[in-house]
Amino acid sequence: MQSTGILPAEIPISFFCCSPVRAIAVLKNRLIWSASAVAAAAIANAVRDRGSFQFRGRCVLITGGSRGLGFLLAQEFARRGARVAIVARDREELWRAARQLRRITRNVLPIAADLMSRKDIEAAVAKVERKFGAVDVLVNNAGIISVGPLDTSTPADYQNSLNTHFWAPYHATMAVLPEMRRRKQGRIVNISSIGGKISVPHLLPYSVGKFALTAFSEGLRAQLLQHKIYVTTVCPGLMRTGSPRNATFKGKHRKEYAWFSISDSLPLISMSADRAALQIVNACARGEAELVLSTPAKLAVLLNGLFPGATANLMALFNYMLPGPGGIGRNARKGKESFSFLSPSLVTVLTERAALRNNQVA
Repeated sequence: MQSTGILPAEIPISFFCCSPVRAIAVLKNRLIWSASAVAAAAIANAVRDRGSFQFRGRCVLITGGSRGLGFLLAQEFARRGARVAIVARDREELWRAARQLRRITRNVLPIAADLMSRKDIEAAVAKVERKFGAVDVLVNNAGIISVGPLDTSTPADYQNSLNTHFWAPYHATMAVLPEMRRRKQGRIVNISSIGGKISVPHLLPYSVGKFALTAFSEGLRAQLLQHKIYVTTVCPGLMRTGSPRNATFKGKHRKEYAWFSISDSLPLISMSADRAALQIVNACARGEAELVLSTPAKLAVLLNGLFPGATANLMALFNYMLPGPGGIGRNARKGKESFSFLSPSLVTVLTERAALRNNQVA
């Protein structure tokens, strides 16, 4: 019997003589066998093809690359010989970052753009292509953090989070995809968060945006593997990037800043941003699907997967210990406007050092 391309070439004669129930069972088994074989072959091909991506001479575009984790990623890609374009809104931060990056390589392109604007994003990609050629690696790293109780969050907080964490990566991805598809190669790294796996109290708008990015990133990988474009979803836990200074805080903003910055500083539950950047670039080179950073974050994701109810109860307990509403209400203050005797202090030394190293302060 000639193969249909769906079933194995030979179907037993008994198939045509058995009862309808038996025939359906035989067909079902054969279909499962065929689907499993096809899936195994596809996975094997994907693993074989991805190899280890070399960055020397490649064009890397990093959004939010002027400070924090994005700045560290730009340094790591530059050390590996890449031509690096960094995009951010603050011109002063961009020029400071570019000056430091040029100590590693001359192939640095700083671009000032509003990542909430599709036109700005597309113009930035066009500028990179004119200077360095087609983008080989896109790192969607730009992020904003707003901290406060539920009642202090506004619709604008959620919209800003979605614009930054979902729509900006979406528009940047769609801008670089045509050339990646044409060349049948590319890497896209989406920096999500543990907050994109487990919704964290007092960070609800942030988590909503990061959940959207995680969903987009995972689905994107499945649809782009056929073009040999590998999408990596990165979900860091707490990292010592120095970012609390530039986050916004509502309600009892000094207390909110204190718990957030102290958590970000403790070595047992937070990780070095330098080490995180190294692991992210290595995961990008290998074309890994997902990278969850820090042991506490990995344990949290595992616990949530196995016992979602227990995780929700733990988050509720955590929420009970956080500051209640009051203070400045829905008004917002930057972290650097929310200092108190608790922070900066001896327990936030690691974060303060990271802020200086990672271009978070002038």
